[in-house]
Amino acid sequence: MTVAIIIVSVMLAVSAAGAIFRIVRGPSILDRVLAADVLLAIVGGALVVDMVVNRNLNYLALLIAISLIGFIGSVTVARFVTDRR
Repeated sequence: MTVAIIIVSVMLAVSAAGAIFRIVRGPSILDRVLAADVLLAIVGGALVVDMVVNRNLNYLALLIAISLIGFIGSVTVARFVTDRR
């Protein structure tokens, strides 16, 4: 189990670095918003890994709030982009 947790943590760190790189270097605002949404999902995944490691549900309310914020933000950006075109 320890090896799996280390592999997942490294994968989350690499993907977070890629998302941060896309936020910084994104050619358009849509790329940056999408990368921020991906980063929010990665943070949620990291919270889940922490809950599995510690065998508790302390961050469950925070995970639900992050998921809702990410969903509402994505829908808002998608509607804004659709209306502009």
